[in-house]
Amino acid sequence: MSHTMKSPKLTLRFLAAPTDVLMRGNHGVSGGRVLEWIDKAAYACAVQWSSTYCVTAYVGHIHFNRPIPSGHMVEVRSSIAMTGRSSMHIVNEVFSADPREGVFTRACDCLVIFVAKDTATGKTQAVPEFIPETDEERRVLDAAVSRIDLRKAIEAEMEEQTYDGPSEAPRLINRFLAKPTDINWGGKVHGGTAMEWIDEAGAACTMEWSGEHTVAVYAGGIRFYRPISIGDLIEVDARMMRTDSRSMQMSVHVRSGNPRGGRSALQTAIHATITYLATDDDGVALPARQFIPRTTEDVRLAEHASTLRKLRSEYAPTPLIPLSRPLHVD
Repeated sequence: MSHTMKSPKLTLRFLAAPTDVLMRGNHGVSGGRVLEWIDKAAYACAVQWSSTYCVTAYVGHIHFNRPIPSGHMVEVRSSIAMTGRSSMHIVNEVFSADPREGVFTRACDCLVIFVAKDTATGKTQAVPEFIPETDEERRVLDAAVSRIDLRKAIEAEMEEQTYDGPSEAPRLINRFLAKPTDINWGGKVHGGTAMEWIDEAGAACTMEWSGEHTVAVYAGGIRFYRPISIGDLIEVDARMMRTDSRSMQMSVHVRSGNPRGGRSALQTAIHATITYLATDDDGVALPARQFIPRTTEDVRLAEHASTLRKLRSEYAPTPLIPLSRPLHVD
C-alpha cells in the first residue's frame, strides 16, 4: 500500500565517528561536518515535502554551542518553517548524547533555505504550501518571516564588498577538482560537501595565523549563487576580515568553473562569513592573535565585518528555537 502523505518534519539519527573529528584533543566533530549533517537532513526534509530535486540556497545564523564528541549519538531534527512559491525555509536542530546515558542536549541550530528545481530544465518548481496548524508552528513561521529583511540587508552589504585590492590579511587558497563522490542525485555538488570545504579552509587559515587549534563558533550566512558540477575546478579562498579579543572573523569564497578556462573563468558559487576561536587541547578559548588592517581594502573589509554584526543587532530577529523548548523528544 502506497503512502503519499507529506510530512514537514524529519529526523536523522546516527553515531559520530572518529573520522568526523578534525583535530586531536577535546575539540569534537568539526564545524564543517556538522554543517554537512544539517544540509543532508534539511535536503531530505525538502525533498520529502516537495517530491522533487532541491538545491541549497542559503544557510544562516549558525551558533555552534558546544562540541560533539566522537561516539555520541547524534540527532538532526529538520522541520518546514515556511514555504514560498518554490522555496522551503527549514529549521534544523542538532542534538547529541552519550549513548550510555541517553540524555540529549542541543549542540547547534540554524535555518536552511532550499529551492525546488526541475533536473531536466534547471527551472524552479512550485512546492506545496505549508500551512502551520499548531501555535508552535505559527510561532516558528513568524520567526522565519522576521529574518527576511535582515537577510536582504546582509546580502546587499556583502554584494558591495570587493576582494581584489592590495591586502596584507591572512589568506589561504585551496584548489582542486570536484569529484563524482561529491555530488547528489541531481548531478551537482552537495551543499553540505561545499560547506565542509569552507570550514576546512577557514580553520586552516586561522590555525596558521594563530598558531593554535581553532574551531568555528558562528556562521552568519552562507549564500549559494550557482551550482558546482563534477570536474569543475574549485577554488576555496579564505581571508581574514577582523579580529576581536578572542574571535577571528573570516570571509570565504568558493569559486568554480571549467578547468579549460583556467582561473580567469572561475565564478563565485558560494560566499560565507564564519567566526573562529583559538582553543587549547581541552577546548578552552585563548586570546586571538590580533590582525591590524592597514591597506584600504583591508580596512574596508574590517568595517564590513562590523557592519554585519550591527545589522543583526538592529534587526533583532525573533529566535527560531526558544530556550525553553524541551531538549529530548521520544
